[in-house]
Amino acid sequence: MTGRNPLLDIALELEKIALQEEYFVKRNLYPNVDFYSGLIYQAMGFPVEMFPVLFAIPRSVGWLTQWEELLQDPEQRIARPRQVFIGSEQREFVPIESR
Repeated sequence: MTGRNPLLDIALELEKIALQEEYFVKRNLYPNVDFYSGLIYQAMGFPVEMFPVLFAIPRSVGWLTQWEELLQDPEQRIARPRQVFIGSEQREFVPIESR
């Protein structure tokens, strides 16, 4: 009804080429879900500026789960390094037109 998105054709061709490329084949690399999710978000009518947020929302569940596992398991040996925020505690909002 709305036609085919030409970006989908490009994505399909890139995937096909990548799956035949020695670098990807030797490392068993395949396009992940994010490879196509931008096209899906676009088809759903989300503005491109929202894509980073839409990519991060589902990941936050995994990030929080990993953090919870780290806190609950004192024997946990594999964990990400501790991150300490050293930035400003509070900053003034600057409208995008003034940045």
